[in-house]
Amino acid sequence: MNLQYALELAGTFVFAISGALAVQDREHDLFGAGFTGFITAIGGGSLRDILLGAYPLVWIGNVNFLYAIFAGIVTTFLFFRFVAKLRRTLFFFDTLGIGFFTILGVEKALGLGFRPEIAAIMGMFSAVMGGVIRDTLTNEIPILFRKEIYASACLAGAVVYLALNHWGMERDYNLLLSISIIITIRLLAVKYKLSLPGLGQHPKRNG
Repeated sequence: MNLQYALELAGTFVFAISGALAVQDREHDLFGAGFTGFITAIGGGSLRDILLGAYPLVWIGNVNFLYAIFAGIVTTFLFFRFVAKLRRTLFFFDTLGIGFFTILGVEKALGLGFRPEIAAIMGMFSAVMGGVIRDTLTNEIPILFRKEIYASACLAGAVVYLALNHWGMERDYNLLLSISIIITIRLLAVKYKLSLPGLGQHPKRNG
């Protein structure tokens, strides 16, 4: 098992946990929480593959992704109290996940012959759309529509990856650097409550 594949499975596992945890304060049964975890884990990658016309979808073509999702859901229910206390840790791994899945989406689009502009958008979709579906299912304002720097961090990392790839940087170094940029932007934005300006507003810090 190579590093990229292992990280992809780990990201799927963590996203499944974040989805299942999202319904902890609501009146959802076991199936509802499990379904939310499942959709969170596969939503972004599935939408990307559908838009790109890439079949079978990634989780259909490889049963190990289903195992990772089920493992995340089962872990949430068996160790709920412990996992619920790890929200900050899970936030970090969620951030790691969006960094990795952004670049994975970019690479998949490029491999299918799409233009770099499309690849950047597909990378962003891969990373954030599972969370958007999760928030919609739980009646939350999707994170994509909040003032948090989230999707824009993914898009910035995708653009950096494409630029460095064009300039001939070695793939593994480019991969690590671009993922690090996404993670850094996201962590700093949350720590310092940074956000993009709204319509008619000047850039500023929240709080």
